[in-house]
Amino acid sequence: MSYTLLFFLISVVFALIFSGLFIVKQQTSVVLERFGKYLVTRKSGLHIKIPFVDKIAGRISLKILQLDVSVETKTKDDVFVKLKVSVQYKAVPERVYDAFYKLEFPQDQITSYVFDVIRAEVPKMRLDDVFEKKNDIANAVKGELNEAMTNYGYDIIKALVTDIEPDAQVKEAMNRINAAEREKVAAQYEGDAARILIVEKAKAEAESKRLQGQGIADQRREIARGLEESVDVLNNVGINSQEASALIVVTQHYDTLQSIGEETGSNLILLPNSPQAGSEMLNNMVASFTASNQIGEAMKAQNLKDNKKTGGKKSS
Repeated sequence: MSYTLLFFLISVVFALIFSGLFIVKQQTSVVLERFGKYLVTRKSGLHIKIPFVDKIAGRISLKILQLDVSVETKTKDDVFVKLKVSVQYKAVPERVYDAFYKLEFPQDQITSYVFDVIRAEVPKMRLDDVFEKKNDIANAVKGELNEAMTNYGYDIIKALVTDIEPDAQVKEAMNRINAAEREKVAAQYEGDAARILIVEKAKAEAESKRLQGQGIADQRREIARGLEESVDVLNNVGINSQEASALIVVTQHYDTLQSIGEETGSNLILLPNSPQAGSEMLNNMVASFTASNQIGEAMKAQNLKDNKKTGGKKSS
């Protein structure tokens, strides 16, 4: 009987000891109360409490928490806009008492301050300014929350304006404006490209015409130089300028007829239908033949003279 009682008492003692043991996880703090009154704050690790005397009142997470708040308000230019604000906060390890006892629902408190700041700042701005100054809005939210939540044992890590959504009609109008602006820019680029293409094409055509004109001018210059030399040669053998011109014209005439026949492969040539055309051509041909005979006689006389001079030198 005594062994049974002893075993029972030992079992009760061990049960009481084990019931007094508790573990606090990493990044967590535990608030202990004794008879309903705050006793101590325990950090991570293995701890012991007096059973039926001490009680775990609650656990506070020391991790960074995030709260997303959506606020709808109106801008200075009477545009309804919805802002989504993300707030990152955490309980200060040294002030777990304040975080546990002073504020029961920190999310509700933070949400209230976010609403208050957003509805105080955004109505001072136009819609475009809200997009441009969203960082200023986030800093204002963080500053207001830090000042308020520090008294409750919480630290505001960061506040971000993650989304700005105007009214549906305003959003549609903004999309139309942006589309029109993009089309305008695209049209400007296309116009500039077409303008550059036209300018470059005109420059190329002008350069081509310049080179073509230069070639024609050089060709005509060479032709004139050749005609001048031909006339000088004919004048040297006693043919006047008129007869020389007639000979040159007829020669070019026959050269032209020959080239036409070679290029076209045709034996038919249409001559001008004019009473004077035939007589003029005949006169030119007669003049050219006369000039040719004179050239031949002059060349024969010159050859005889050269032969006599050569024979005289040999006899001497």
